[in-house]
Amino acid sequence: MCGISGIINKRKTKVREADIVAMNQLIIHRGPDAEGYFFFENIAFGHRRLSIIDLSENGKQPMNYLENYTIIYNGEIYNYIEIRNQLKELGYSFHSESDTEVIIASYIQWGTDCVRKFNGMWSFALFDKIKKLIFCSRDRFGMKPFYYTEIDDLFIFGSEIKQLLYFQKLKIANFPVLLEYLIPDFEDHTNETFFKNIYKLEQSHSLIYDLNENTYKIFPYYELQIDKTLANLDERDSINYFEDLLKNSIMLRLRSDVKVGTCLSGGLDSSAVASIASILYRQNSIQKFSAFTAKSIEEATDESHFARQVVEKADLDWHITEPSYEEFYKEIDKIIEIQEEPFGSPSIFMQYKVFGKAAENKCTVLLDGQGGDEILLGYERYYPAFLLSLNKRDALRNFIYSSANSGLSKKQLLYYFFYFTSPSLRTAVLHKRFRFIKKKYFDLLNKQSIIQSCASYSNIVNLQKTEIKSLQLPHLLKYEDRNSMAHSIESRLPFLDYRMVESSLSLNNNFKIKNGWTKYILRKSIEPLVPKDIVWRKNKLGFNAPESLWLSSYRQNMLKVIDDSNIVHRISDFDKLRGDFKNLNYRIMWRLYNLAKWEEIFNVCYE
Repeated sequence: MCGISGIINKRKTKVREADIVAMNQLIIHRGPDAEGYFFFENIAFGHRRLSIIDLSENGKQPMNYLENYTIIYNGEIYNYIEIRNQLKELGYSFHSESDTEVIIASYIQWGTDCVRKFNGMWSFALFDKIKKLIFCSRDRFGMKPFYYTEIDDLFIFGSEIKQLLYFQKLKIANFPVLLEYLIPDFEDHTNETFFKNIYKLEQSHSLIYDLNENTYKIFPYYELQIDKTLANLDERDSINYFEDLLKNSIMLRLRSDVKVGTCLSGGLDSSAVASIASILYRQNSIQKFSAFTAKSIEEATDESHFARQVVEKADLDWHITEPSYEEFYKEIDKIIEIQEEPFGSPSIFMQYKVFGKAAENKCTVLLDGQGGDEILLGYERYYPAFLLSLNKRDALRNFIYSSANSGLSKKQLLYYFFYFTSPSLRTAVLHKRFRFIKKKYFDLLNKQSIIQSCASYSNIVNLQKTEIKSLQLPHLLKYEDRNSMAHSIESRLPFLDYRMVESSLSLNNNFKIKNGWTKYILRKSIEPLVPKDIVWRKNKLGFNAPESLWLSSYRQNMLKVIDDSNIVHRISDFDKLRGDFKNLNYRIMWRLYNLAKWEEIFNVCYE
């Protein structure tokens, strides 16, 4: 896991060394173990290394191969051993034990289609001296970031936005993106960022830069595949299939030359990963597998008692962090700077502290349960899509079950049904909640995002694809990447092995939700390993912050910061906002505050 920097001078003159060095210095946290540079004619690469596989000098980057190929790479290819063995049979030789060298050899053998063979997470730029091009790619689900921009005569790319901001005289707010975050709470669902003219290479896409013509093209290399035969498996075979795949995914992600542990919230996903990983880990180690938990100071949002049960049953080496209000108040500016763009709730702070606790304990790699909800219909707001897939009789029966086996009352479930399936109702509700937003700015909202979200509820697989590709997973992965890398920690996500994703979407929907139990197939898979109280939990929290305690104490400070925001004043009727403020829900308060703080920290302006 590392950080990358790149500059192409379109005037075909040398890149200023000071510029690439400055870019690289901004991401030391992503790779504290080493740095390296590569210069050739009008291009410059920079790299920061976090050593995970092959800790020797042989694994350093930028890495050259056969004198004609140079790569800078951030990520892990978990099946690199299998691919390397295949390439050896084809006559390739290797001088390191790293997955980096495997990527280059794969490109030489299979061209840009090589990424289809990779099981992992990646963001890389590979210079092909023979073809005079730079081949860039980002993994299937966007676990590793890749940002790019064009400023004057430079094409610039890197792992973080701040590297690109270094070249900008003015940091200009991208208002359509900003408003979609503030009002419908959509983030990272397009290739645009909160900063105007800074873009991300979307997940499942590659970019080829032609150095002769100074042009580039972006194209998709992957689309989620549905295996219709899996839907025909009966319940027991479906459970066995899923269980075997999850174990294999976790096993691959235990490959490392440094210490590996796991995040453990006490929820279903993290408990499954921790329990299975502990068993697999102990097959090759006499040490206990390490787990890291954030404990909330608020009883309603504290899951640590569930985590404790997992720790005791799986015999884990447990480490707890309990963030206080004082820490939150002291460090929140730092978290906003790390995330680079506004984010949805203070719970990001809890995740940040978990990775910090892992760093304190020299645990460089952490598994996490991210993605389980999206691939197995784990969110309660997915119930409407499931109910719509049933005939009337089964829908009524499952409506009752869904209320009984979740945290939703029948009234709440009915509201969810209409709210998440009706664009006009959702827009009307948002208009009422955000009545302080000036009409001309409310009208800037891209209503298609809301329409797309509501339409996806008519088909479960389409809903899952939409959530995975745009409306849910991308921003969660961004949070994960920034929080882990801020502490020089590599985060690995077993549920997002592409085989897991495709298979989970392909399995019979009646085994994803059964009798109102979300993620039923996962519950049954881990039933022998995980305490019953967790397997059949009805509520879902994750590393939830005690936001009602924190934000109620912080409310007046928040209003003052919001009042100082030029952007908030521009888009809102501030008298209305001030009058409504005490009645706003905490998430809306937070988004307004986070937006104002982001504006202040990054010195953002508008045209």
